[in-house]
Amino acid sequence: MVTTTQCCSPVTGQVMTATEAEGLAGSLKAIADPTRLRLISLLAAQPDSEACVCDLTDPVGLSQPTVSHHLKILVDAGILTREQRGKWAYYRLVDGALAGIARPLLPAG
Repeated sequence: MVTTTQCCSPVTGQVMTATEAEGLAGSLKAIADPTRLRLISLLAAQPDSEACVCDLTDPVGLSQPTVSHHLKILVDAGILTREQRGKWAYYRLVDGALAGIARPLLPAG
C-alpha cells in the first residue's frame, strides 16, 4: 500500500510581489559589482559614512569619472546620497538602505 505524505509546508509567510521583486533586483544589481561593493565598504569605514569622490579614486585604483559613474548608480538605487560642495561631490550611505535590501531575503521571525 502506497501512502502519500505531504513533502512541503504551505507558504504562510509574507511573499514578495512581482513589483517588490523587481525593485529588490534593481538594488541587488546596483551593488553586484566588485567596485561598487568596495566603494560601499570604503564609505562605511569613514566617519559619518561619508567621503569625497576625490578620496575614493586611489583606494579603488580607478579614474575619477569611472568612480563617479559607479557612485551615480548607487545614488540612483537609493543606497547613497550625493551632496555637491564647491568643486567636489561628497557621498554618504543612506541610513538603513543596506538593511532594507537584506530584510526581504531574511527568514521571518
